[in-house]
Amino acid sequence: MTSLWHSDGTRWRLLEPAGFPAEQELHDLIGQAPQLLPLAGQPTIAILGSEVALGTNSADLIGIEPSGRLVIIEVKLRKNQEARRAVVAQALSYAAYLQGLDLGELEGRILAAHLGRAGFGSVDQAMQNALQGEQLDVPAFRAAIDENLGTGAFRLVFVLDDAPAELARLVEYLELVSTDRLLIDLISVAQYQVGSDKVVVPTRVEAERREPPRATGTRPPRPAESREVAGIDEFVRSIELAPTGRDLLRQLTDWATELESAGVARLATTVGVGRWALRVLVRGRDAGLVTIWNAKGPDLCLWRTVFEKVAPASITVVEDAI
Repeated sequence: MTSLWHSDGTRWRLLEPAGFPAEQELHDLIGQAPQLLPLAGQPTIAILGSEVALGTNSADLIGIEPSGRLVIIEVKLRKNQEARRAVVAQALSYAAYLQGLDLGELEGRILAAHLGRAGFGSVDQAMQNALQGEQLDVPAFRAAIDENLGTGAFRLVFVLDDAPAELARLVEYLELVSTDRLLIDLISVAQYQVGSDKVVVPTRVEAERREPPRATGTRPPRPAESREVAGIDEFVRSIELAPTGRDLLRQLTDWATELESAGVARLATTVGVGRWALRVLVRGRDAGLVTIWNAKGPDLCLWRTVFEKVAPASITVVEDAI
């Protein structure tokens, strides 16, 4: 929880948030200064439209980031209890509406009026303006938008003046079960009055860690379908059971071992029924950049959401290598 203290020259006092008198004030703040949002990966965001009609409802704000990923931003105040409960469903419905469109439909049917009011003739012009001099590869950017629309790769951003714990847990769960196509940010924005000045403090909200329930001993636990063990030994032993691709699996495990030896990753093996997964985890976090699978042969999975959170500058290099 963020605290803000103020001194009048004689003593310090804890400031209480002044709050936002109306949802529109917070909405306008984000529309004018999206850069204040502490988003995962810290992308530059260009706002493309406000109150954008998507089906029977309107998204609060629609933006875009340099990767070509559309950003759906929903703004709610804590006093709006009913709307706050529905905010996740709303954002998902907007994502579902946009998925499958092409760039021509997006610019022509959905965003044309919004872009025109802002003085832009296209999405890439809005993005180039937000980059403030940094060069944009327009053909690649437009191709990436088309690809992301087709695959449903979006960023959902929920902005509230106070984020309840149950919403943080819901967002954490959605991130856990979603693929790399969906990024989710939960942001709380507190506003303070300091003399004649207004100060806003944006904070990225994450769910508190919950301890798993302990067994009571009244009945035996069900056998787990999979288990995780530290290190790489179980995965190495599983290679001899692979019907194909043993050499490739050995190459991948050698690479993972080098990362661990260099101190940049730690390794853990998940053992299932007839399959093994070697997780290459970021040091100090329970998040994997890469998972190496041995399930009837080798497979490799890169977790883009983790890259965007901890190594955004590496994404282009990795994608080019692939």
